[in-house]
Amino acid sequence: MPLSPLFRPLSYDAVPGWADDDHLPALDAFRRSALRVLEKPYRSGALGASFDSFEAAYRDSRETLFRDGAGARAFFERHFAPALIVPEPSGHGFVTGFYEPVVQASPVRTARFTVPLLSRPDDLDDVDDGNRPPGMDPSFAFARRTPAGLVEYFDRRAIEQGALAGRGLEIAWLESRVDAFFIHVQGAARLAMTDGSTRRVTYAAKTGHPFTAVGRVLADLGEIPLAEVTMQSIRAWLARNPRRVDEILWRNRSYIFFRDAAVADTELGPVAAAKVPLTEGRSIAVDRLLHTFGTPIFVDAPSLTAFGGQGFRRLMIAQDTGSAIVGPARGDLFTGSGDAAGEIAGVVRHAADFYVLLPRPLLEQQR
Repeated sequence: MPLSPLFRPLSYDAVPGWADDDHLPALDAFRRSALRVLEKPYRSGALGASFDSFEAAYRDSRETLFRDGAGARAFFERHFAPALIVPEPSGHGFVTGFYEPVVQASPVRTARFTVPLLSRPDDLDDVDDGNRPPGMDPSFAFARRTPAGLVEYFDRRAIEQGALAGRGLEIAWLESRVDAFFIHVQGAARLAMTDGSTRRVTYAAKTGHPFTAVGRVLADLGEIPLAEVTMQSIRAWLARNPRRVDEILWRNRSYIFFRDAAVADTELGPVAAAKVPLTEGRSIAVDRLLHTFGTPIFVDAPSLTAFGGQGFRRLMIAQDTGSAIVGPARGDLFTGSGDAAGEIAGVVRHAADFYVLLPRPLLEQQR
């Protein structure tokens, strides 16, 4: 598979801030993917960074102990060469942030905890070009199995009005519909259970309906200026307008189903689409149709200061994806777990340049 013409090869000297980063945390995240692929390889992305070309780097990261940032930097420079992604038409990419919410939950419904998180229903089937019914939108990756064949699954409104009630799908119960909605948006959560235990849930499947950003809905309605749309401003608007919560949230017809996903190391984030625990400030969600999971991507977002410092220039590892993450230079930065991480994630909406580290064996094959 040829490399995409969107890649513009460069030297490391041309990557802003490359030498100033601490590359060891990124290598730790990369190693987690290297261990994971021993069980199952990642699918190659359409931009041409084939999974097979990562073999030498994965093997080295598994077999060699790197103790400091200098050694980690040398590892990446040895195995990879940078290439700027130049997307059309702006020439720049865009980053947002996501995090792992931590919320109180009950294992059973109570007068206080009335909002369920649901597991995957048994009549939800995966859909692809081989079994998609005529007329079903090609973006749908899931559908409902019926005696008459596959049909669109129930959407958010239907499910919240009881379409799946009585089927025993409830994983846990929350107090707030808005909290539950944002857990759907983030795709994972840590649950502080009423019995004192802690559980983690992560994405299992979805209804298939396209994701609609409620921030964009509120901006289009003139409720919040687009430049001021953040998770915090959306939450504040919903709190001020409780009678319109259904109207707004149901605009996003997509609905997420969850599964339990314990992570042995509580310092790490949830297990995400690349099947490894996410690393705070080092894991990035990308368009998985275009990028290969495990790819190192150096993100340069000079105006992003929410992480601290003068700007965001950091090596990230592609380890998750999301419905709203579409395009070659579009990313979602994992900011960590809990309210403080949510405060950062909620305000990340910044232009950024994406420097993809391409495996050197791949570049040699292209010559």
